[in-house]
Amino acid sequence: MAIPTDTRVLIIDDNSGDASVLQKLLGRMDLAYDVLYDTRTLFDDLARVPKPNVVFLDLEIPGTNGYEVLTIIRSIPDFDGVPVVAYTANSAEMVNCQRAGFHSFMGKPIRSSDFASNLERILNNDPVWEVR
Repeated sequence: MAIPTDTRVLIIDDNSGDASVLQKLLGRMDLAYDVLYDTRTLFDDLARVPKPNVVFLDLEIPGTNGYEVLTIIRSIPDFDGVPVVAYTANSAEMVNCQRAGFHSFMGKPIRSSDFASNLERILNNDPVWEVR
């Protein structure tokens, strides 16, 4: 199964450099995406962005963390069933992410050679647990 062309991705990451890697990979696939850099306005921002098919969430965000943001996302009915992927340079967090209820885990930097196939798996509800 190919990735549907109407797939929409939400990236939540305070680091514009890390977010730009995902943006480039998604752009090469002609997929739409939104990026949220600041979690202080997360509820408002989540209400304004189109519902994504998948969320890539950095774990290390100043003022909060990915686990708290996951709780917020899970509390919003419109995001019910949307897979949330932890992506971080800290591979030691994988077990904590599994326990916290993340759908998948991808280590930074994202491997461009595996990205499309991993995204397809995630969109097919097949979790990916990959460490760099």
